[in-house]
Amino acid sequence: MTPRVIVSVSGIRRETCAAAADFAAELDRREVPLSLLVAPRLKDHYRLVNDRATRDWLCERRDRGDAIVLHGYDQAATKRRRAEFAALGAHEARLRLLAADRVLEDIGLRSRIFAAPRWVAAPAAVDVLPDLGFRVHAGLTGITDLRTGATEKGRVLGFGDGLGAGSATAEPWRCRALLITVNRTARKGGLIRLSVAAHHLERKARRSALLDAVDLALLQGATADVYREFGAADGRAA
Repeated sequence: MTPRVIVSVSGIRRETCAAAADFAAELDRREVPLSLLVAPRLKDHYRLVNDRATRDWLCERRDRGDAIVLHGYDQAATKRRRAEFAALGAHEARLRLLAADRVLEDIGLRSRIFAAPRWVAAPAAVDVLPDLGFRVHAGLTGITDLRTGATEKGRVLGFGDGLGAGSATAEPWRCRALLITVNRTARKGGLIRLSVAAHHLERKARRSALLDAVDLALLQGATADVYREFGAADGRAA
């Protein structure tokens, strides 16, 4: 089997957009598209609708073939120490998804693919996705076609967004472990899913480790891909 590699970036906002853009430029040189995980609201009262520069960059990247993935509504913990969709019932999950979907539609970034903050969604939250028109759910350990229920296995690897940051002393070990896992998965012809919260791209070691992981996957013959609807023929996710 031919291995595949999907690279995603989350936490894109005014303060981190430049780092995300620089990382995207590095991937462009490798002909690797990005999956951009987008939430309408983030902490510190951030609102994507009020950030024209970031919206324009996201639209430009989408038009060039990158994928837009809905990544929650405001990413606020709905229970203590739990990610936004990790413990929601169907009713509240539906309300948050509808609100997020409406915002992204209004700014031209609507997506039919959902990845919950920290990659964790309660079963009740996942169950309402098809009713709202979502066709793909990207979870921590696999990507599910919501129309058929089929799941392609592959665990998310990287830095931030629920994947852990680790201490400075553990960083070299984490970077080496990432490369070892990518190499092993590529040799088996598996799905390699790399992800990073944008603010981690300002850490040289982590940014370099991710680019090295991409290069290693490509060297092993991996095909670069994005999160997309199952059966889609192009690189657009929505």
